[in-house]
Amino acid sequence: MMRIQKILKAGVAAATASLIAASAYAAGGAAEKMTPDANVAKLPGVVLTQKLADGLPPSIKSSGVLKVATDLTPPISFHGEDGKLIGIDADIAAALGVILGVDVEMTDVGAGAAIVPSILAKRFDISISGINDDPELEKQVDVIDYMYDATTIMTGKDNPLAIKGTEDLCGKKVAVPVGTFQAKMVEAASAKCATPVNIMSIPKMPDVLQAVRTGRADATVNGYATSVYTTEHQTGNGKGLQALPDIRLAVGYLGMLTAKDNPQLRDSVVAALQQMVDSGAYETIMKRWSLGPLAVKTVKVNDAASMPAD
Repeated sequence: MMRIQKILKAGVAAATASLIAASAYAAGGAAEKMTPDANVAKLPGVVLTQKLADGLPPSIKSSGVLKVATDLTPPISFHGEDGKLIGIDADIAAALGVILGVDVEMTDVGAGAAIVPSILAKRFDISISGINDDPELEKQVDVIDYMYDATTIMTGKDNPLAIKGTEDLCGKKVAVPVGTFQAKMVEAASAKCATPVNIMSIPKMPDVLQAVRTGRADATVNGYATSVYTTEHQTGNGKGLQALPDIRLAVGYLGMLTAKDNPQLRDSVVAALQQMVDSGAYETIMKRWSLGPLAVKTVKVNDAASMPAD
């Protein structure tokens, strides 16, 4: 834990959305076939590995398609200037397609709260969307822990209310995405306040940022790396926002989600990811998006309890 805290203290212009689903929302876009660009395709380890391809569930081997759910949080997963999905998850998804010998179709489901229901309903085989792992989530789905992150607070530019910690959120208007890990954190913080937090639950993260940017909300709680990236690059609705990098809460894992009754897919993806880690391809992709310090050395499953929120 201390190692990761020190990594985060160094300040990483990185990314992740921290989204756990509780209810379904409408899909946000059409499926997009992910193919590796030249930088990813040439990486060692990004090659067809027949043993892993043979281990996929029969339904995926038959269709030749892996259906992936995501949602947008730059630079984890977002639309480039040409409208195509890009980011670390797009690169990883494309690389997995090569290793497992399948087409990868990635769909922006529009809101993070749609992801768990979409996996449980078998609309998608897996999510690649930087969702915070925690023991409660692991009761619903299997979580493949593929990178680290933490959580911080975002305010309007220059932090006009001088917020220094969660205790300063008492009595403030705090926007959070519906059904997320961050929403739970704010609820827990509010329970300790003499004047409760005024929690604004909003379905989509871009709209959460918009609420803070326009002053409808005083702050939000968001993934550390995403928040730092948004501050440094002032992208989209993040313009006019400021992360508070000295605040690092709930250091833990981000995970990909698969259904509990789909261990073949889970194990095939874990093995493919570990192949990328061992070959150096994974670290190269992480560094490409300024996420090198958040890279894992071993891909684990349902390991949230080893890194408790603090």
